[in-house]
Amino acid sequence: MERLSDLLRKADIGTAATGESFAGNNEGDTDSRSAEPRDEPGTCPVCHGSGWVGQVLPVDDPEFGKPVPCQCRLVNLDQDRVDRLQRYSNLGPLADTTFERTIESGVRPEPGSRQMFAQALTASQTYAADPRGWLVLVGTSGSGKTHLAAAITNERLRQDEKALFIFIPDLLDHLRSAYAPNAEMAYDTLFHQVREAPFLVLDDLGAQASTPWAEEKLFQILNHRFTGRLPTVITLSSDLDAVEPRLRSRLSDPEISRVIALATEAKDSVFDGVLGLPRFQAMTFASFRSTRTDLTIEQGRSVDAGFRAARTFAEKPDGWLVFMGDHGVGKTHLAAAVANERVERGSKVLLVVVPDLLDHLRYTFQPGGDVTYDEAFEEVKRVPMLVMDDLGAHSTSPWAQEKLYQIINYRYNAQLPMIVTTDLSLDELERTEPRIASRLADTRFSVVLGIDATDFRIDRPPSTRYQRSSTSDW
Repeated sequence: MERLSDLLRKADIGTAATGESFAGNNEGDTDSRSAEPRDEPGTCPVCHGSGWVGQVLPVDDPEFGKPVPCQCRLVNLDQDRVDRLQRYSNLGPLADTTFERTIESGVRPEPGSRQMFAQALTASQTYAADPRGWLVLVGTSGSGKTHLAAAITNERLRQDEKALFIFIPDLLDHLRSAYAPNAEMAYDTLFHQVREAPFLVLDDLGAQASTPWAEEKLFQILNHRFTGRLPTVITLSSDLDAVEPRLRSRLSDPEISRVIALATEAKDSVFDGVLGLPRFQAMTFASFRSTRTDLTIEQGRSVDAGFRAARTFAEKPDGWLVFMGDHGVGKTHLAAAVANERVERGSKVLLVVVPDLLDHLRYTFQPGGDVTYDEAFEEVKRVPMLVMDDLGAHSTSPWAQEKLYQIINYRYNAQLPMIVTTDLSLDELERTEPRIASRLADTRFSVVLGIDATDFRIDRPPSTRYQRSSTSDW
């Protein structure tokens, strides 16, 4: 007859009423507790291979006699759990991609690319710690978007959370093959697993062959997750504008989705702006009159708030900064001072005067020009940091309104840093450019500061049109 310890070992369970682990004596000792166990090489010396140990407890303790898992079993269980999560995640060779192994500035040499990657890294780490809504990473090949998506996935796995990472063309191939009678997993099962994943990463949207069937499957998955607000990361190589309209509306919805732009293709600038002109080069923080004796206390506070906001933004451009005020109060000077400081730090900045920008875009329509319209327009949309000076000074036309809206809306969805100056109030902008005004006034992303002061070049009373703007945050 086999001993109880041998039966327990075979069944992978055990008990130990005496406070010691069960371990059979291979030579048939009548009292196995008094014999030195003879274990196979590599066998745990504590439980002798049973996987369970007893607890040293008084006889009258209710837990007396109940076995508990041995430490070796707990280690194996932990490893089994990790292995199961890794298999579920589908990361493959990206399983070792972590934030700790990520270069903070990325691998692209361009200063603007390094800045954009660093911002995307911070956003990805924040999202991985507390994933709410969607994170959309947009960038060209080699910009680091897949690396960040994989690092987010591995961080979720490290927190013992399920996370599924899948390359979109592979997903569609799997779905197609699931229709086969001998498929390893039925179509309905696979589709449900992806659609309902607690945390889903869809890599390289746009790399798939565009067919009505593929677009419909992706829409069904993303629309379900959009409606249920399920945590989702999407990487995208192409412009959001190139995405199928139904998907684009979900990806760019600011209520649930945050779009982060990474590096674009490195190329020479086709639109130099005006920052290189002597007048704008002279606009620095050192030359700005932040303290003026001709102002009232409230006016002085207004100018000081604008100065401090600009200095803060120059240190770390995040979101938008909108300066409103009459001509001559210093808003263009502050915007140019930020731009000049960022350029000195190696960032790519484009400063444009809005009427000049629109004239330049119109000029590109002429045949035989050195720069095409698409090249100029795309650079203004995507430049790492944009300064738009004198919004509202342009002649209003449907074409001008549409171009400005397209630029501002793209940067709004991609959350690219921007400074805007205007002599219009928010109320006036809402009447003339309501779509633009709604984005400039979004306090989740934009800080609007009204500078109510006299023109430092001429003597005239200050305006009160900008008193809706708050300076309390500065």
